[in-house]
Amino acid sequence: MRAVIGLGNPGKAYENTRHNIGFIVLDRFAKLQKLNFNPEYNYLKSEGSIGSSDFILVKPTTFMNLSGLAAKNLLSNYEIPTEEMLVITDDIYLESGKLRIRRSGGDGGHNGLKSIIEHLETTNFPRLRFGIGDPAESTLSEYVLSPFSENELKIIDISVEKAVQLLEYFVAGGYKAMLDHFSKISSGGDVK
Repeated sequence: MRAVIGLGNPGKAYENTRHNIGFIVLDRFAKLQKLNFNPEYNYLKSEGSIGSSDFILVKPTTFMNLSGLAAKNLLSNYEIPTEEMLVITDDIYLESGKLRIRRSGGDGGHNGLKSIIEHLETTNFPRLRFGIGDPAESTLSEYVLSPFSENELKIIDISVEKAVQLLEYFVAGGYKAMLDHFSKISSGGDVK
């Protein structure tokens, strides 16, 4: 079984904000798979399968800075190894819509990833970083909690579709399958 955790903040006020791109991708994937989210512990969960591969989708209800609590509960309740858990997160260091995948690594200044690393006591989990652009003239918190601009939405929508494809490959075949597909769909994307 594999797990995908989309990072974001719960509640209507945060629904379409940049910081919630993890939730946005999971919602699109769940809709495609005809799945619904239900509350469990400190997250919303949906389960499904692609072929013979079972998966769990998770949206933490702990707010971004405590995402690690949900990740720890998920992995211990379902006995999923960290290498089989993909985390989807926003990234201000990537231009809007750019995707980057990593097998492991640090938090990159992201509080949600920092919380997961602290609670799991490892950096050994794959992540899909989704570019939301540079805050430029806004404060960081104002920027990440704001919606995408009209100009960005077309690019974001295309990248959400690509991210959904990557999730399909991850849940069906793991990190290597996702990496192989990423190499095919990205033009000069960052991979490690």
